[in-house]
Amino acid sequence: MKVAAYQTPLPTTDPAEVVGLIRAQVARCESEGVDILCCPEGALGGLADYASRPADIALDVEAGQLDELLTPLPSGGVATIIGFTELGRGGRLYNSAAVWHRGTVVGLYRKLYPAINSSVYAAGDKLPVFSVGGLTFGIIICNDSNYYEPARLMAAKGAAALFVPTNNGLPPTKAGPGLVAEARNCDIARAVENSVFVIRADVAGRTEDAVSYGSSGIVSPDGVVLQAARQLGPDFVAADIKTAPRKYRRGWDAARNRAVMDEYVRLVELVEGQP
Repeated sequence: MKVAAYQTPLPTTDPAEVVGLIRAQVARCESEGVDILCCPEGALGGLADYASRPADIALDVEAGQLDELLTPLPSGGVATIIGFTELGRGGRLYNSAAVWHRGTVVGLYRKLYPAINSSVYAAGDKLPVFSVGGLTFGIIICNDSNYYEPARLMAAKGAAALFVPTNNGLPPTKAGPGLVAEARNCDIARAVENSVFVIRADVAGRTEDAVSYGSSGIVSPDGVVLQAARQLGPDFVAADIKTAPRKYRRGWDAARNRAVMDEYVRLVELVEGQP
């Protein structure tokens, strides 16, 4: 299977404009045989934490607003992972990523660890895995990749790859090329710990208020950086990956460790099943 990450430009916050950019990348994926395309965190409308009216950029998935916005995307074989602000029940906002495939939303993930202490986002509470074209995969959004538990549990559920929608567009005083190295180190750690491919898609560019050097890239289960996007500008990176999970996962070889992980996954699934 072939996967790709699209590094979108800063500043692009108009959802219709972004869908147009993504549409062009999906067409490229179709011509190059890419099966799954990952786009950045908050790709549609930007991040609510930086919006003057956060609710105005939120999309109600249950009401079909996301489907309507994504309708212009080709509905062929390419699955697209797209970050956006989700309007949930009770008016809660979630930093979410949708899996768009064959003209519909087939999966949804909500960020577990909003990165800002005073974030307007509520935290997600589920760790789903998804399947497209024989690949079982998980999604962890940006700051989630700094924690080992989400990746480990998704791998324990059978994920052979993790997609990481990211948005490192930060004030110039907080941004810098060092963030690229930090993100890459996280990707390598999660890949090696769990024997999975890690595909990260970031934004990149410079405005008066924000800078992002762009940390998009693809890392193998052995920690090898297969692809890395150029800095400070849009880019597209792709690589072939294996869909079958490795029989041997680092640190999971002992029967006791395997039994403990199985029980942990069982308990998590029980909690997620609660209303």
